[in-house]
Amino acid sequence: MGVPLSYNLRNLVERKVTTLMTALGIGLTVAVLVSSLALAQGLERLFAGSGRPLHLMVFRQGADSELISSVSEATYLTIRAMPGIATGAGGAPLVSLEAISIVNLPSVDSKEGVNVTVRGVTQVALEIRPLEMTSGKMFESGLRQIIVGESIARRFPDAQPGKQIRFGRGLWEVVGIFRAGESTANSEIIGDLNQLRGDFEISGGANILRIRATDERAMTDLAAAIKADQRLNSNAKSEIEYYAAETRSGALLKTMGYAVAIIMAIGSAFAATNTMYATVARRTKEIGTLRALGFSRAAVLRSFLFESIVLAFLGGVLGVLMALPINGVTSGVGSSNFSEVAFQFSVGTWPILAGLAFSVVIGAVGGLLPAWSASRKNIITAMREI
Repeated sequence: MGVPLSYNLRNLVERKVTTLMTALGIGLTVAVLVSSLALAQGLERLFAGSGRPLHLMVFRQGADSELISSVSEATYLTIRAMPGIATGAGGAPLVSLEAISIVNLPSVDSKEGVNVTVRGVTQVALEIRPLEMTSGKMFESGLRQIIVGESIARRFPDAQPGKQIRFGRGLWEVVGIFRAGESTANSEIIGDLNQLRGDFEISGGANILRIRATDERAMTDLAAAIKADQRLNSNAKSEIEYYAAETRSGALLKTMGYAVAIIMAIGSAFAATNTMYATVARRTKEIGTLRALGFSRAAVLRSFLFESIVLAFLGGVLGVLMALPINGVTSGVGSSNFSEVAFQFSVGTWPILAGLAFSVVIGAVGGLLPAWSASRKNIITAMREI
């Protein structure tokens, strides 16, 4: 025979202040964990949305980021003649020559400025990675015009159509705002390759090549052929592989969040233990009465353990509610290009379920010893205590 659940719920309601304070402490722990998971999920969504299955990125041999890589014009001409490359509307191979530069611009978050990626491209890049213009128009080749990702437009006051941004050798006119799905491109400024090479004194070539293969087999063969040709001094990897590695940008933040959550969880477990021990001490006579009525030691143990878990679960719900406001909030994290990439916290199903499960574990760990203590009390001794 088990102790009615209503008995435990009534006791939690009667001890309003103690219940609330303990639940709040556990809630803060859960809020930290959910926030950490929301950060991780936001970064994973960002970088997962940046890579396309049939896209290859070509780097200089030994380079692991776009910024420190370089690809010569001769390498570009050799690779674009290789088999297995998809062709565009005009029949030209879809091989995009792209130059990367980093500029420092003041943002709404930092007047001192943050690093932003400026990408110089040709028309081929726009065929490989079509952009949705949400405002203004596309830049024109040969002119000092740029388009900005929607994350840039939100965080930089001057990054609006009709305004100008100063970097390189002078002013650049912002002519449009674009959206590139859920990808890092939304944190970039894009302009004409030749204009940007002139400003940043890049003589021919660029940093990387971006290629669209005809199919998966062709992509694998292309990557192998590029690596095997010693004249090219280049290496190729899939976009998916490259951006998966970029999630390391948030690894430190995520680890710190987990560490704080675990430390707080230990404290919360102790708080739950103290609360339940105090509860057992106050309800010694009740425990004796329960035992006298025929409830077994196991039934008493389950009852007090259940009460501790319910208390912690209430804290978990509070923690989730505290973390919900950060859902969709935009923040920035450093990338391998030493520039800032904007991402959104994502308080989805997984962070919420993980937070609630975490609270149940805290309640079980914190309530086990007090519940065991309650179940071991002698009936006669307990009945005599007031």
